[in-house]
Amino acid sequence: MADRFAPRLVNGPFEDPVLFVGFHHERRAVLFDLGRIDRLSAREILKISDVFVSHTHLDHFIGFDHLLRCSLNRERELRLYGPKGIIDNVRGKLAGYTWNWIREYPIALAVHEVDPPVVRKVDLKAAGGFAPEGEAEGPFTGTLLEESSFRVRCAVLDHAVPCLAFSLEESNRLNVRPDVLQAEGLQPGPWLDELKRMLRERHPSTTLLGAPLESGKTRELSLEAWRDLLILESAGQKITYVVDNQYNAANAGRIVSLAAGSDFFFCEASFSQADEQRARERYHLTATQAGRLARRAGVKKFVPFHFSLRYRSEPDRLRDEALAAFAAGEADESAA
Repeated sequence: MADRFAPRLVNGPFEDPVLFVGFHHERRAVLFDLGRIDRLSAREILKISDVFVSHTHLDHFIGFDHLLRCSLNRERELRLYGPKGIIDNVRGKLAGYTWNWIREYPIALAVHEVDPPVVRKVDLKAAGGFAPEGEAEGPFTGTLLEESSFRVRCAVLDHAVPCLAFSLEESNRLNVRPDVLQAEGLQPGPWLDELKRMLRERHPSTTLLGAPLESGKTRELSLEAWRDLLILESAGQKITYVVDNQYNAANAGRIVSLAAGSDFFFCEASFSQADEQRARERYHLTATQAGRLARRAGVKKFVPFHFSLRYRSEPDRLRDEALAAFAAGEADESAA
């Protein structure tokens, strides 16, 4: 079965960090971080349903204005998630403009602020002049967004300010066995999507579902019986995104736990190991440290990025250093 998610870094490794993840066969995408996004088309931006911001340093948040400009006429709510302070940050951005005509626009933002042990939410709607509405608070469980087919989890890292790392995790895939479908004389159709939906939503296993037969009749079985007869279950995709953090035991443990078994691991590799002290002072990872974390997490594909401009004259240095550490398996178990 083809992958559901199509991840790509919007900018080069020395430029602002932004990860765009499109959903195959859906008019939907999610975005990790909000650096410069002018390389995305308006069509791609309008597919974005959720934006996950690691922190609001300039290179991770300057794209908010472009996102806003392209989204004024969008009908569906745009959700943003970020660390402590993001509600004030978004409101500050909005306060920088004159909005005397804004009530004519449909745009509505729902901003979620992760501040363990709670997550705060506020709605900011053009129709209300972006005045805060619907303020709410709930427990922080580690999961920011959960739907029947995927979820997004996060971990809070230390970058001298809270910085969020994210993992996009597809639910187990439910694949129909075409050979059984044909052998049983069952017609393909919307009922198969309904079956998958009910299984994902964990309807009672005894729930009955009818299916059309080639003969024109209907066959009715329980969800459990249909699952046993028709469905092959396999692991879904997992994509993890990690940026600015210091290499220490607490951060490393959270990253490895979050990224474990990822199909794609996008991780900052800002400094050379030769400049480890500078990296520690700036609360960033070295390329070698990023490679060690990828190895410890057992990821399938490791993509180092977010390189410091000081290495621009050696464009391959950090990538090669990170991939060498990943391949060598020289994980520092203490991560200290």
